[in-house]
Amino acid sequence: MSSKAALVVPALKRHTSTVIVAHGLGDRAFLAEQFRDEEKFPQTKFIFPNAPSIPITLNAGMRMPGWYDITDLSSDLGNRTEDEAGIVKSQKVFHSLIAEEIKAGIPSERIVLGGFSQGGAMSLLAGVTCPTKLGGIFGLSCYLLLQGKIREMVPKENPNKETKIFMGHGDSDPLVRYAWGQKTAETLKEWGWNVELKTYKGLQHSASPQEIDDLERYIAERVPELKDE
Repeated sequence: MSSKAALVVPALKRHTSTVIVAHGLGDRAFLAEQFRDEEKFPQTKFIFPNAPSIPITLNAGMRMPGWYDITDLSSDLGNRTEDEAGIVKSQKVFHSLIAEEIKAGIPSERIVLGGFSQGGAMSLLAGVTCPTKLGGIFGLSCYLLLQGKIREMVPKENPNKETKIFMGHGDSDPLVRYAWGQKTAETLKEWGWNVELKTYKGLQHSASPQEIDDLERYIAERVPELKDE
């Protein structure tokens, strides 16, 4: 089944950067209200893609918006059964969104890709495997997908080797374990990526006001406003 059209929030002023934000399992348009209602990032276009409605094994096969199927969340990070076909299909969706923004005239270095939970996991994978250099990559309350294959998926020139990756995770997350976020950050660092992991004490599987503030600072740093020419 195809996904609903992405929610696109145009820049309030001259469009100089784009931020693509992917929602978690069963959600829609994560962070849309926070980023636009306060009229922050006036030069930034926000794209909130919608995942297709697919059967989710973890939820007894019930259909819901998902970037890939999940069979369970009980196994260790490196020993989980993964929906590789679904993951790769969604990877192509994000790469296509990035390519469309570049075609529209936005420099790839002024495009940020990120998301929450399942959307964050996809953003990390699609970000480090992107064929063009991005301004930033972020993942909140998420984990590393295709751990045994992801390095083979990275372009030979590895354009995002130096792209700063922001991760945030609550240390009381009962769904996506905090240890998974820690292991993801450690693994990406070991492989040579520039990763910052911020821990939010007592936070469960959600985003806190402090985390959103930290994310906003990160985005402002990666795609600062440009002066009018």
